[in-house]
Amino acid sequence: MLLKSLLTAFGAALLFASQAWAQAPIVIKFSHVVAPDTPKGQAAERFKLLAEKATSGRVKVQIYPNSQLYKDKEELEALQLGAVQMLAPSLAKFGPLGVKEFEVFDLPYIFPNKTALYNVTEGPIGKGLLRKLESKGITGLAYWDNGFKVMSANRQLRLPSDFKGLKMRIQASKVLDAQMRALGAIPQSLAFSEASMALQTGVVDGTENPPSNMYTQKMHEVQKHMTVSNHGYLGYAVIVNKKFWDGLPDDIRSKLEAAMKEATTYEKAIAQRDNDMALEAIRKSGKTQIYNLSAQEQAMWRNVLLPVQKQMEDRIGKDLIQAINRETAK
Repeated sequence: MLLKSLLTAFGAALLFASQAWAQAPIVIKFSHVVAPDTPKGQAAERFKLLAEKATSGRVKVQIYPNSQLYKDKEELEALQLGAVQMLAPSLAKFGPLGVKEFEVFDLPYIFPNKTALYNVTEGPIGKGLLRKLESKGITGLAYWDNGFKVMSANRQLRLPSDFKGLKMRIQASKVLDAQMRALGAIPQSLAFSEASMALQTGVVDGTENPPSNMYTQKMHEVQKHMTVSNHGYLGYAVIVNKKFWDGLPDDIRSKLEAAMKEATTYEKAIAQRDNDMALEAIRKSGKTQIYNLSAQEQAMWRNVLLPVQKQMEDRIGKDLIQAINRETAK
C-alpha cells in the first residue's frame, strides 16, 4: 500500500514537473553594444514589448545593452555557440566572420540618401545578403538603421588633408581601414565599448559615428570638432541563432516575425529623429564645434574617397558593388 502511494505521488510529481517544463517561457537573450536610448536600444525594447505581448508571455526577451555580456568581437561567436539568441551587430561585423559582401555597406558615398539605401536593404540585394549568413549558423531577420556618419577629432576636419597623421578609431573593417588611409589618417580598430575612453585618453584622435552614438557615449565631451560629412552609413542586421530559430514552434516564430517587422518600422522612424536631436544637443552643449561641408568641400571628399569602391572590388565583389550603384541611381 505504501509503495503504491509512493508511486502515485512520484507520478504526480513527474506530471507536475513536465507541465511546468512545458509552460516555461522561451527565453531570448538579446545582446547589443550601444546605449538603451539609441535607436537600436529603443527598438530592442520595442521588440521585447511586442514579442512578449504577442506570445502572451510564452516568450521572454532579456536585453543586455552597452556590451554588458559581450564586446563587438565576442558577440557573434557567442550567438553561434548559443550563449545568446539574438544580436543586432553593425553590418561591418560580418566581414571578419567570412561574409565579406556585407562590407559593401561600409563603402564611402555608396548610398546617396535613405530612399536609395532602403531600396537595397528591403529589396532582392538585401535579402540575398541575409541568406549568406545561414551557412554560419545565423538567420537574418531585419535591417535596422542608424543613419549617416559624421567625423570628429580635436582638429577641424574640413579638407581631406586635415586628416593627415590622425589616429582614427574604426570598426574592424578592411573597407573602413582603406577609407581612413585614403584620407591620410592612421586607422585604429577598437571595440565600440572602448572608443570613448580611447578618445578621452588620447589613444586615438578621432572617430566616425552617427550623432546618436556620439552623444549617448558622450564622445562629444572629448572631441572639439565635428564635421557633418555623411560620407558613410551605419546600419545593423538583427540576427538569431539559426538552430534556435528553426526549433521554435511555428506559431511562436510567426508571431516573433510579426513583432520584428513592427519593431523595424518603429526603428526606422526614430533613427533620423534621434540623430537630428543628438546633433542639436551636441551643438547646444558648446563642447564641440560642428561644421557642415560646402558643396566644393564635399566634392573634394568624394574625389578622395570614391576610389575605395574600386579598391575593394576584389574583396567585396565587383558585381555586387555595381548592382548597388545601379539600384541607387534609379
